[in-house]
Amino acid sequence: MDIPERIEAHLASLAEPKQADLRQLHARVLTEFPGCRLWFNDGTNEVGKVVANPNIGYGVYTINYANGSSREFYRIGLSANTAGISVYVLGLEDKTFLARTYSDAIGKASVTGYCIKFKRLSVINVDALHSAIHYGMTVDQASDHAGPAPRPATEL
Repeated sequence: MDIPERIEAHLASLAEPKQADLRQLHARVLTEFPGCRLWFNDGTNEVGKVVANPNIGYGVYTINYANGSSREFYRIGLSANTAGISVYVLGLEDKTFLARTYSDAIGKASVTGYCIKFKRLSVINVDALHSAIHYGMTVDQASDHAGPAPRPATEL
C-alpha cells in the first residue's frame, strides 16, 4: 500500500467526529501545499510494538543531531488521540514561538513549543490553526524568522 492509501485507511478507521475533522485538516493541507511530501507513521516501532498514535506528516525538514548525524522528518504532523487532535509544528528553533503567537487567538486549545492540541475543530479558531500550519510549512528551518511572517492574531 502506498502512503496516500495508508493515510486513507487510517482516516477511515477513525470514529466520528475525529474522522471528519482530520479529513478536513488533511484536505486543507493538501490544497494549500499540493506538492508536499506525505508521510505516514502507524505508531509502531521496528519490532511492531505500538509506541505512539498513528500520524500523518507533511513537508520535510532535516533534523541535525548533536553527534553530527541527521535525518529527514516531516514539518507538520496530524494525530488523533484520546482527548482529540494534535497538530505538530516541527523544526522551529524558537520553542516559545507557537505559544506566543497563537495561544491567545486559537481558542480552546493547548499550545506548547511544537504541539497544538484541541478536542474538535469547532472549539478553536481554525484560521489561527491554519496560520500556524502555513508558518510551519514555509519557515526556513535555519532561522524561524526567514519564512513569511505569521498574520497577527488581530487579523485571524
